[in-house]
Amino acid sequence: MGSSAVALSGLSLRDLEYLIALAEHRHFGRAAEACHVSQPALSAQIRKLEELLRVRLFERTRQGVAPTRHGERILAQARRVVREAAHLLELARSLGEPLAGPFALGAIETLGPYLFPHLLRPLCARFPRMELALSEGRTGELITRLISWELDAVLVASPVHHPAVRLETLFVEPLLFLHRPDEPLARKRPLKLADLAGERLLLLEEGHCLREQALRLCGMSAAVARRHATGLETLRHMVAAGAGYSIIPALAARPPGELSDLLATTPFDDPEAGRTIALAFRESDPRADALLLFARVLREIAPPGVRTVPASGSGG
Repeated sequence: MGSSAVALSGLSLRDLEYLIALAEHRHFGRAAEACHVSQPALSAQIRKLEELLRVRLFERTRQGVAPTRHGERILAQARRVVREAAHLLELARSLGEPLAGPFALGAIETLGPYLFPHLLRPLCARFPRMELALSEGRTGELITRLISWELDAVLVASPVHHPAVRLETLFVEPLLFLHRPDEPLARKRPLKLADLAGERLLLLEEGHCLREQALRLCGMSAAVARRHATGLETLRHMVAAGAGYSIIPALAARPPGELSDLLATTPFDDPEAGRTIALAFRESDPRADALLLFARVLREIAPPGVRTVPASGSGG
C-alpha cells in the first residue's frame, strides 16, 4: 500500500453508498439488492474502492463480510460525506421550490391512520409538486429516522425533547373516555381523568407516548398499570369485550361497524384531557421557512373536533 495522494476524481458518492450498504447488510447479495445493482457490479466497485483508497475495507469469510478496523474508520467518514451531500441537495432544492419532490412525512401510530386520510387531498392540492411518502411508528423511532435524514418531518404529540429537533404546534386533540355503553363510571359528573385510575384501566404497551401521557394524567405509576394492548384497534376490541375501559384520542374514537353497539365514548370535564400535536423537523433543515408554511397549512386543514393553536416555534 503506497502513500501517494488519492485522486478525488476517482471517488464517487455511489461508491460510498455501496460501501455503507455492504457494512449494514454484511452480505454482498443483500447489499446489491438494496442498491438495485447486480452482485458482481457491487463486488467490483468495492474492490475498485479498496484499490483506490489502498485500504482493505472488509474481511471476507464464508459466513459473510465485516468491516476491518481501518474499514470502520473509513465508514464513519463515508457516512458523514453522504449526509453532507444530502444536505447540499436539500439546500439546492430549497432555493427553488423547497417542498417539491419527495417528502417523507411520518406520524405516531395513534395519529397517522386517523389523520392522514383527512390531510391527503388538501395537501396535494396545496403542494401539487410534493411527492408525499407516509409512514407511521412510535415517537422514538420516528425521531431517530428524522435526525438521520430518513424523514423530512414528523407529526408527534409534544413535548419531544431533542436538541436537533424543532417543534411547531398544530392543534390540541381531545382525549375521550372509551367504555362499554353500560359502564357506570361514564355517568359520573364531573368526569375527571383521575377517576379512571384503577385496575380496570387498559393502556397501550410501553413505547407509546399515549400510554405515558395517560399514566401522567390519571396520576398512575407504570407499576400499577399492568394490563395493556399493542395498538388502538386491539385496545378497542378489549374494551368491547368487557375487559375494562380506556382513553382514546378523538380522531380515533369512531369504532368500526361491528363494534358500534359495544363501545361508547364520553368527553371528560377536565381541561387536561387533550394532547398537543406538533410538526417536528430538524433544526438544521435549510427549508425552515417552507416547513413553517407547511405547518401553517396543516393548522388550516386540521380535522373537525380538534382545536388549532398558535405556532410555538419551540425547540425540542
